[in-house]
Amino acid sequence: MKRTVEEHAERFDEYASDYDEGQNSPEYEACASLVIEHARDALRPDETVLDLGCGTGAIGLALANDAARVVGRDVSTGMMNQARAKAEEAGLENVEFDYGEFREPNYDGSADVVVSNFAMHHLSDDEKREAIAVIAELDPHTFVLGDVMFFGEPDPEEPFYSPDVDDPATVGVLADALTDAGFALTAVEMVHQQVGVLVAERVA
Repeated sequence: MKRTVEEHAERFDEYASDYDEGQNSPEYEACASLVIEHARDALRPDETVLDLGCGTGAIGLALANDAARVVGRDVSTGMMNQARAKAEEAGLENVEFDYGEFREPNYDGSADVVVSNFAMHHLSDDEKREAIAVIAELDPHTFVLGDVMFFGEPDPEEPFYSPDVDDPATVGVLADALTDAGFALTAVEMVHQQVGVLVAERVA
């Protein structure tokens, strides 16, 4: 991780109120839509969704009507406050948001489907591997990851990440980490050479 958790939290707190307005690129929207679509396909009405790096709740709130419960975890209080306000405005009572990190999600309940969108790229490759191992310990049947990831050679001139604060992985690194943690990769969606969605299912 190129910055501490606290530094990332402070950075996102600063622009939490404007975050949603800034996430309007076609690639980001396509990635979020694919994460929601794949999670919805995997989800049953009596199941719980855990949204890691939930931000302002875009993914978790979109799945709330399809799940019994949605649990969001993030390091930014400002982002979670936005998510809570959106949930209240929508009249959603089956969602909760609290502090949690990828490697320490602060959650010990059931997590049938785990989702994450545009958040894990803040971790180093070793930290991503640790985070995926922690997710596997929660025993979800499906993990849907949308993120900045490299399908080819990294190009820092592209707008999807900032090399000074972000540390995206190659698709191969993520696939290996998922496989080593007991998942089988069941879908790979390339939105852009540097943006994609991976769907992984637990191997019985």
